[in-house]
Amino acid sequence: MSNNDETRPGVAIDQAFSVLENKDTQALLDSQLEQLAQMSESTPAEARYTLELNIASSQLALENRTEAWDLAKQCFQHFIAMSSWQQAVEACDVMFQCDVDDSIIALANGVWLAVTFPISPETSVAMLQHIIDETPDNSDGAAVAAITAHYLADIRHQGEKAESLKFLATQMIAQVAKRHSQVDDQEMLEFWIERMELKDPAIFLPKLAKVLDIIINDDWWYDRDTLRQQIPDN
Repeated sequence: MSNNDETRPGVAIDQAFSVLENKDTQALLDSQLEQLAQMSESTPAEARYTLELNIASSQLALENRTEAWDLAKQCFQHFIAMSSWQQAVEACDVMFQCDVDDSIIALANGVWLAVTFPISPETSVAMLQHIIDETPDNSDGAAVAAITAHYLADIRHQGEKAESLKFLATQMIAQVAKRHSQVDDQEMLEFWIERMELKDPAIFLPKLAKVLDIIINDDWWYDRDTLRQQIPDN
């Protein structure tokens, strides 16, 4: 019997489902393009660029990475100009998932926005999870990203949603601690958090900023000082 992946049991079924998924995605893309064509000059800019970002996501799902990247980058620039921070971060997420040379730059630009502006904490936590996934096991940057995720979940949500997201972020911290320093119980975790200086946002947020600076290497896609002036007071 051949060990070739193409002949192993289940491959034909997997391929059939893949074809169906691609057909569904292509149908969605066709519908989105039709909606875009029907938009007029009076269509609000945010609605147009949100649809274009959805189109970029569909292109990404079809593995048309160049098309997805180019369109998401254009949308990102418009969202920044409109101060649409949530959508700007979502555009960075699409670009990151395109897995091209500058994808890590897109991620870092998106994380800065996600931490700086009060966008959806779920989106912020997801972006910080990307940072964790992209850093080596012994990287302090992963620890800073994980504790920031927990911090944002705490200050941007209330009630059951906050508890659910904080639980997820706590799991992120525990996983990072285990891979970073082989931490495997609560007492060790508390000691590790203390040793890594992860209790005070006045300490760990500047550390995250340094991590992003290293990733970006001066390739910021916006003027941070200008954007800081737009941070809401509350």
